[in-house]
Amino acid sequence: MILATDVHYKDNTAKAVGALIAHWNDAVALQHVISYIDAVEEYVPGSFYKRELPCLLEIIKKVDLQQIKYIIVDGFVVLDDFGKPGLGAYLFESLPVKVPVIGVAKTNFHQNMKYVIPVMRGTTERPLFVTAIGTDLQQAANYIQCMHGEYRLPTVLKQLDRITKEP
Repeated sequence: MILATDVHYKDNTAKAVGALIAHWNDAVALQHVISYIDAVEEYVPGSFYKRELPCLLEIIKKVDLQQIKYIIVDGFVVLDDFGKPGLGAYLFESLPVKVPVIGVAKTNFHQNMKYVIPVMRGTTERPLFVTAIGTDLQQAANYIQCMHGEYRLPTVLKQLDRITKEP
């Protein structure tokens, strides 16, 4: 199983959603896991993980990590060419079972070329930016490339984003 995750914030609360898929090219999730979190941390520039990581860990508690082969996060695993850890790296280090984490971001950071692969999907001229830990970066980029959907954002990730914003 593959667990794709996303979090949406409203004031000081959050809705974290996980989508479980069996194969990279699945068009819909087999199951969604949802957690509502009260009193989330304030956003601190450069420390986004401090806000998002506790929300993702609430989703992780609701799945059997032994069955998860990969976790996808909306964001970065590595933030720059110096190897500064991002959300995905902090998640990987927090897991009791080391499941590879793949970060998928819509925009890149300055000085981030060494540990990121731009992935072109659909007809857009704007890539997704893929980073990874616990797995080969090129293979991670290939997985994101082959996900279902004809647009820039894979279908399951687009659905996930929509679900996080629903009341």
